[in-house]
Amino acid sequence: MLGALIGDIAGSIYEWKNIKSKDFPLVHPGCRMTDDSVMTAAVASAVLMSDLRDLDGFRANVVGEMRRLGRSYPGLGYGPRFERWLQAEEPRPYGSLGNGSAMRVSPVAWAAESLSQCLALARASAEVTHNHPDGIAGAEAIAGAVYLARQGAEKAAIRAHVTRYYPLDFTLDEIRADYQFDVSCAGSVPQAVVAFLEAESLEETIRNAISIGGDSDTIAAMAGSVAAACYGIPREIREAFLPFIDGEVRTIYDRFIQRY
Repeated sequence: MLGALIGDIAGSIYEWKNIKSKDFPLVHPGCRMTDDSVMTAAVASAVLMSDLRDLDGFRANVVGEMRRLGRSYPGLGYGPRFERWLQAEEPRPYGSLGNGSAMRVSPVAWAAESLSQCLALARASAEVTHNHPDGIAGAEAIAGAVYLARQGAEKAAIRAHVTRYYPLDFTLDEIRADYQFDVSCAGSVPQAVVAFLEAESLEETIRNAISIGGDSDTIAAMAGSVAAACYGIPREIREAFLPFIDGEVRTIYDRFIQRY
């Protein structure tokens, strides 16, 4: 969970001011949590309050916690359709194939007891809003990568899992110059995974993710969630970023790491 939050916070100042370089301060005074962190916390909260064998109950808790926290943390970059979903009297899935399903999914991978359960929880967390097949695919790809990483799987196994959903037939150097802002799962999840695959640490992963530009905070959140499960989080990075996590998001984070 914290890897996603760190990636989000580090990438927050570059989302609309892309940087095509790995040479930037990892922590900047202008950094902040965005909707990515808040929705990750909402999924984590739903995990904490649910019997994870009951997918319908888990879905209901995801809806309730996303709407509750989203309203508590307004104006953090939610998409227009998600904003309407937050305020709707009867919220319904709206067929999104955007990367919101993948950026928020990492907590399920820490709670799941098997890869199959992880993927089922990822699908359930996605389809309450992102019920397009690609919105679900993005969530399953990232959640499975996080689960495998925390189980100590080799990168080849993580790559093989993700290629069930997306081709990973490129390098960051090949795409960096021309990569454009793309909030779809298909246009950002593979890039986040390659940022992890080409790195040897959490910090290098986040620098890789931000260096291609585009939807920097979300790409870094997705990549950071996988990298944290693989490499862990160095104490100095943890201590640098925790002050940016406040209010109920911090409370949920503290509760989540106590259990998982």
